[in-house]
Amino acid sequence: MSTNPAFVTPSADTTRPDLAGTFGMAASTHWLATSTAQAVLERGGNAFDAAVAGAFVLHVVEPHLNGPGGDMTAVFATAEEQVPTVLTGQGPAPAGATPSHFRAEGLDLVPGAGALAAAVPGAVDAWLLLLRDHGTWELGDVLSFGIGYARDGHPVAPRVVATIATVRGLFQDHWPSSADRWLPGGSVPAPGDVIRNERWASVLDRLVEAGSGRPDRVARIDAARDAWAEGFVAEAIDRFVRTPHRHASGTDHAGVIRAEDMAAFRASYEPATTAEFRGRTIAKTGPWGQGPALLQTLRLLEPLDDALLDPSTVAGAHTIVEAQKLALADREVYYGDGDVPMDELLSDAYTDARRALIGERASHDLRPGSVSVAPGELPPLRETYTPRGEPVAGVGEPTVPGARGDAVAVPAEDDPLTEDRGEPIVMETGETRGDTCHIDVVDRWGNIVSATPSGGWLQSSPTIPELGFCLGTRMQMTWLEEGTASTLRPGERPRTTLTPTLVLRDGEPVMALGSPGGDQQDQWQLLFLLRTIVGGYSPQQAIDAPALHTTSFPGSFWPRTWTPGGVVVEDRLGDDVIAGLEELGHVVTRAGDWALGRLSCVTRDPATGVLGAAANPRGAQGHATGR
Repeated sequence: MSTNPAFVTPSADTTRPDLAGTFGMAASTHWLATSTAQAVLERGGNAFDAAVAGAFVLHVVEPHLNGPGGDMTAVFATAEEQVPTVLTGQGPAPAGATPSHFRAEGLDLVPGAGALAAAVPGAVDAWLLLLRDHGTWELGDVLSFGIGYARDGHPVAPRVVATIATVRGLFQDHWPSSADRWLPGGSVPAPGDVIRNERWASVLDRLVEAGSGRPDRVARIDAARDAWAEGFVAEAIDRFVRTPHRHASGTDHAGVIRAEDMAAFRASYEPATTAEFRGRTIAKTGPWGQGPALLQTLRLLEPLDDALLDPSTVAGAHTIVEAQKLALADREVYYGDGDVPMDELLSDAYTDARRALIGERASHDLRPGSVSVAPGELPPLRETYTPRGEPVAGVGEPTVPGARGDAVAVPAEDDPLTEDRGEPIVMETGETRGDTCHIDVVDRWGNIVSATPSGGWLQSSPTIPELGFCLGTRMQMTWLEEGTASTLRPGERPRTTLTPTLVLRDGEPVMALGSPGGDQQDQWQLLFLLRTIVGGYSPQQAIDAPALHTTSFPGSFWPRTWTPGGVVVEDRLGDDVIAGLEELGHVVTRAGDWALGRLSCVTRDPATGVLGAAANPRGAQGHATGR
């Protein structure tokens, strides 16, 4: 496919090759997970065996980005049934998680760190469900890679070390179980040190042992799921969170998750939400996640001239950002775990009316639309948050760490004065904005999966000593105010930012992709889709190209602030383009040359059987492989 002349010509030199082969491909945010997935393919496993094996390695090697106490979502298709399906590994709010309870604790936001913010963990059960129904391997064989890296150790990545260094004081002063886990001998490990998590390895051993003696593979995996949700794991979580501990709010609270909450949840499947764009079908989660906002944005952009869809020009970047603002405004007042009028929000009439709002200058307003279903109440619009009289800056604030306090985790290999917007922003309190890891796998039979695991970061809440992991903080994405689309409600899923993507052409899957990045995940994926589908870029060219995103909407992470008209850009977009955006009224923050996006993808051509993969160079950690 040649480059569209309406787009800026991509660099002839990519940071990595566009991989091509016919056997199998894997790509993820860490080389050990990618290599694990490929090793499973090489030994006869299918894409689902490989993805699950890689995911349990991600729990071990990217503990600052995901963990067993977190959540995940995936979109996949099988070789036999090519209809895109969503795997829902997002657990609900516990029964005791009510707005009144939080307010009684003196809180007006769900904290960004601490077990009080924990939804029911969904990742482990979801991965085991996928393995049971669509994999072929035994559980012990799939988990052997993760068990090995946990028990025998692996060289710790610099970004994990930076995160531990940032929250060292929190661990030492308030979370002694996390200090025991992550500060061996009282010191922060050095990059490359071999670290272990023998407690987690033992938990995985016990899950495998739970199925011993069962008559078949399905029964053995179900026994492991029961041991997780109804046995020793749930019991240990229940016991531990009852002790109050420090939260990102600066106050101490006990968690409310109980063993009964764990027992009541099981991962599930549901149909994907889809929309057409330039001859492709784009498949996402339902509106309990942010994924349909990408579909709304694509619908807004589809009929526009190609020249208005190039993110590397002033006109294109402006148009794309303004379209995203409209979709994300709808996210704020309509999306949640309830009845959401997606048919209307994706309809021609509604989309045409909304498209007319894309003006010649940057909007600094939050402008949700109107359909037949009444929207939820607008959440609080704060540019800063002052919980104790001290302002906390929002995601659109300056990127110098000192602007948020000196406690931002900055990877050692990066410019120490520039915050990397593709990695989490981690504070001394454990608060984290922008999260996640990602994995994609495709096999020679046509099975394909895109999955985004997250939550349960090492800095989320205190480590549970018996288990070797901590709980997540997904409930921070709910509001305590009544009447919003995503108000905290016991038994309902928080609206997650996790948003993997599957792309189909003529009804057949041709690409799986995704990215870390919290609210930015779909914004960065949008750039990739525009550049590959419209611009004619190769996947690696699209991943390498300069990125940008808007912060002109309430963020999903504590402290839930926004920057009206805010745009964050990579400097490689160019001085002329950046100046042009500023002239149009955008409030631009420069993030550095290689700072935004953590995309990976795998591809397949149904006509030829050729498979492909590409991965992100930013941060020197993502990896793609295959043959």
